[in-house]
Amino acid sequence: MNATALIAEDEPLLAANLQAELAQLWPELRIVASVGHGEAAVERALALQPDLLFLDIRMPGMSGLDAAQALAEDWPDNGKPFPLIAFVTAYDQYALQAFERAAIDYVLKPVQPQRLAQTCARLQSALRQRDPLTAAPSLAAAIEQLRGLVGAGGLGASSAASAGAPLRVLQASTGNLITMVPVDDVLYFEAADKYVRIITAEREHLIRTSLRELQPQLDPDRFWQIHRGTIVRCDAVATALRDESGKLTLTLRGHADKLIVSRMYAHLFKGM
Repeated sequence: MNATALIAEDEPLLAANLQAELAQLWPELRIVASVGHGEAAVERALALQPDLLFLDIRMPGMSGLDAAQALAEDWPDNGKPFPLIAFVTAYDQYALQAFERAAIDYVLKPVQPQRLAQTCARLQSALRQRDPLTAAPSLAAAIEQLRGLVGAGGLGASSAASAGAPLRVLQASTGNLITMVPVDDVLYFEAADKYVRIITAEREHLIRTSLRELQPQLDPDRFWQIHRGTIVRCDAVATALRDESGKLTLTLRGHADKLIVSRMYAHLFKGM
């Protein structure tokens, strides 16, 4: 079966070994790219649109799970099916969760040819089943699978409940001045490189943390992630407008900013 694949693995020797084993087990498979971190995986996958992704769960910076989420949000609506995913991991507990929730299969490090052969067989079967002449799974179905994986912040993420009481006050520093910002005043949070922008009705603050570190400290019933880089206070949302392409845009109470909801989180906004 002819297919294309991308490998994302931060250990070059392991990436080379995986590629060599795949060449033996699946000669027709063409590896279109082998990259060492999640950001490159997203960039190359969007450009090359391979049929398969072998994503290492643990990579510096953007993990394989982060990359899967980013791709699901940004995958183009051009008819090309979302890639099938096999997660690569040295941690069996993560592999099992990934396999059960979203991945078509998983590969444990170090790669064992017999186990990889099973993965190849599963991927080949899945590719045949999604042939357009049969029941090809849509991008929405792939997003639905990934939503289960990232809905709680990704595998291994803590929740506000497990971390204790939700955060009530944020301390934003500017020079020698520390401003106490009540969480109840926050309209939305937005990722900004190594910082997070805090937007209130009156002004904007900047704190030196990541959105991923901040999210588990927030009350999940009040603060909804609507994009991998945006969390909004749900009762600050005035309207949610869906355009002809299905894209959702939010307006806020008492603020002119409009926020885009990614397809991963569009299910949060349903009429009653």
